[in-house]
Amino acid sequence: MGERELKKPHFVFIHGVGGGSWCWYKVKCLMVNSGYTVTCLDLRGAGIDPSDPNKILWFDDYNKPLIDFLTSLPDHEQVILVGHSAGGLSVTDAIHKFSKKISLAVYIAATMLKNGFLTQQDFKDDFTLATMLLRPAPVYALQSAMFKDIDEGAKNVPRVYIKTMYDRIVKPEQQDKMIAKWPPSNVYVIESDHSPNFSNPFVLCGILVEAYLSICHSSA
Repeated sequence: MGERELKKPHFVFIHGVGGGSWCWYKVKCLMVNSGYTVTCLDLRGAGIDPSDPNKILWFDDYNKPLIDFLTSLPDHEQVILVGHSAGGLSVTDAIHKFSKKISLAVYIAATMLKNGFLTQQDFKDDFTLATMLLRPAPVYALQSAMFKDIDEGAKNVPRVYIKTMYDRIVKPEQQDKMIAKWPPSNVYVIESDHSPNFSNPFVLCGILVEAYLSICHSSA
C-alpha cells in the first residue's frame, strides 16, 4: 500500500448555534489518540471569538472562519467536514464552494437543507433552539443562509447523516424529513440525545470512522 493510502484523514468539526469548538473536546481527544488529525473551529460570535452575535447579520459573515480555513488548504488536500445541529448549514455552504477539498460531509442531528432556509418553516426549528441557548446566537445571520450551486462538483461530495434516536430538539421525524428531501449516501442511527458529542462520544467516533472507511475507501 502507498503512503497516501495509509494516511489517516483530517476531520474538521463545526459546532451548532451557541456552541463553540469546545463542544468537541471529548471527540477530539478520542480521535487524536487514534491517530487522526482534528480541527475544531469557532464560527463568528461563537466560542472564544469576541464578535457580538447581535451584530452578525449575514451567514457569509458567520461562516467566514470555515471558509477562510478551506481557502487556506492546499489544492490537493481534502478534509472530512462534520457539522452538528445548525452546523450543518456551514457544512452545506462549504460543499457548494469547495467540493474538491471535501472528501466527505457528515451531518450529526444537523440541519441538512440543500439550498438553506427557503421558507420561514425551514427556519422555525433552528430559531426555537437559538432562543434556548446560554450564549446569544446570530439569528439573523442564520436566517439568511441560502445557498446556490456555485461549485458544479457539489453534487459529487458524499454525505452521511447521523440520526440521534432520542433527540428532543431536532426530533427524529424532523431528521427523517430532511433525509428524504436530500438523501445522503448513508444514514447511521445513534442512541443519544441531541448532543452525542457529549453523551455518547465513543460510539459517535466509531460511526465517524466507519463512515469514512465505507465512503472514502470504496471510492478510492
